[in-house]
Amino acid sequence: MSDILSDSRPRYLDNDEAAAFLKLSPRTLEKQRVRGGGPVFRKFGRRVVYALADLERWADARAYSSTSHADAR
Repeated sequence: MSDILSDSRPRYLDNDEAAAFLKLSPRTLEKQRVRGGGPVFRKFGRRVVYALADLERWADARAYSSTSHADAR
């Protein structure tokens, strides 16, 4: 249990924090939640949060070596 508490990074980020982490606008994440295609999120009641690991995984899945590969997706 002390290992979990010793990690200084937050485990969950709210919409504004997640958008800042990804360098996107908060509105972009809101639209992606409705339309799909965005990072996995969780709802605790009315509160939407993103796990840091999910944000990193989503960003890593969008790594390309050329613009032609990015356009094909």
